[in-house]
Amino acid sequence: MSHTPETTRKRDLLAQIATVGKALGHAYRLELLEYVAQGERTVEALTQLTGLHLATVSQHLQHLRRAGLVRTRREGKYIHYRVAGDDVVNLVNSLRCVAENNLSEVQRLVQDYFDDTEALEALPTADLLERLREGSVTLLDVRPEEEYRVGHLPGAINIPASELAQRLRDLPPGREVVAYCRGPYCALSHDAVRLLRERGVKALRLEAGYPEWKAAGLPVEDR
Repeated sequence: MSHTPETTRKRDLLAQIATVGKALGHAYRLELLEYVAQGERTVEALTQLTGLHLATVSQHLQHLRRAGLVRTRREGKYIHYRVAGDDVVNLVNSLRCVAENNLSEVQRLVQDYFDDTEALEALPTADLLERLREGSVTLLDVRPEEEYRVGHLPGAINIPASELAQRLRDLPPGREVVAYCRGPYCALSHDAVRLLRERGVKALRLEAGYPEWKAAGLPVEDR
């Protein structure tokens, strides 16, 4: 059966689009995208963050680069990687939502990953915006300081999760805390909420992370 030129061109186009799907088809690459969505990272920095071998990280970054999902910048002997745009963040977030809504195994793994039912509770972005307008919450960024400096939610206080237990006095007393971190599967905000509740502080985690907030076109700050 012969194909028309239009059919051939359409399939050529779809084949190119499919390269994006193929590039997303590995857990390591999704993890790397989460990290570079916080800000530029070198291969060496990503190797430390992920615990993967340097060659493995480099190989997966090349797959992402060829699919147009990351961009690079050379500085001396180091190559810095960054997410190509907010549309990439939205694409990965949509992939996550489809998987959570349609795959029972994903739902089970989410429950296992966050073994605390209360920690699964998350504040939607719209609800946070309302509370921020009312001035009724303290917004807490629990990512490392270098990520906070690249960009953060307006008015957020930065206390890295590893320092929170020693710096509780830095939080305004008597206010509800909303913690956020790198994204929906980042455990930093879950751990922070659990710690705060154990210390008697009313706390929730934000449903989105910094990249999702920024990709939604909401305001961010840097310093």
